[in-house]
Amino acid sequence: MTDTRYLVHGVFWPAPPASCPVLRLQAPDGTFRELALDGGARLGFRLAAEGKSCLGHHRVHGPDHRDHVLCAGQSPAARGHQCERCFVADDFRLMHDFHRDGRVPPGLHSYLMQPHWLYVATFAAGATKVGTASDLRKWQRLAEQGAVVARYVARTADGRVVRLLEDLVTRDGGLPQQVRSAAKAAALATPASASWLTERNAAHATTARQVISAAGLDGFEVVDEGWNRPGLAQRLCSGTARHAYPHTLASGQHGFTIRSVAGSFVLAALDDADLEFVVDLGQLKCRTIELGQYSSTVPAVQEALF
Repeated sequence: MTDTRYLVHGVFWPAPPASCPVLRLQAPDGTFRELALDGGARLGFRLAAEGKSCLGHHRVHGPDHRDHVLCAGQSPAARGHQCERCFVADDFRLMHDFHRDGRVPPGLHSYLMQPHWLYVATFAAGATKVGTASDLRKWQRLAEQGAVVARYVARTADGRVVRLLEDLVTRDGGLPQQVRSAAKAAALATPASASWLTERNAAHATTARQVISAAGLDGFEVVDEGWNRPGLAQRLCSGTARHAYPHTLASGQHGFTIRSVAGSFVLAALDDADLEFVVDLGQLKCRTIELGQYSSTVPAVQEALF
């Protein structure tokens, strides 16, 4: 056991060839620790404080250079994962309107002027979205979202063009730009067949390419390129028997062995149980935990759940 309290910053996937995601933790002295979430690893923790705390903000200096500025007082998170002050100071909040008004700081402008990719991603029950990724985070963006199947449909000269195309696919192709985390988790409890998801993704990708091809815009090329899902996600994205995790991650103690990971979602085996459960570690973001040899309570699973 340890009495060190860590602020959880979330689950992050490194670029290939690394294949193991990490849970990033901020220690009280501002240093960071990363826990590998590999298959067979055990994760035990307890919630050490109520509510959520701010994760700070970013200053962007270029495509691959940014500073993460920690919240001075670890204020309560008021806007997503930030306090009001850090939200206003965050350079990245400005990028969502860049394609409309172009008004961003020089560092963020440099970041946004790198090539970007437009993709169509499908999740475990068939929900599909259109999204964008910078050239440097082309693969990780989809890995961290927990996509089951995805295709890139365009490569653009910069971040302005890709967001114009994204809005067009939403308006004319009917694809949303967001799928809720809770919906992704619920879908992974009963994932659809791989063949059906692949066909559904391909159909939506074809529609997206048709929409952008007729857009009359410059600065991009239409592509048809598949995304390679991480091998560690295979079991979670398959149809093996599993259940939704029955406990909230907002309180209590939890502990399990990781079998598979997709995005922030893990397929977990509880101690002294043959059952597997889908756990969304994204629910820990902004929460404070202590690590240790903790265990999740095994639920009384009745025949009706099978």
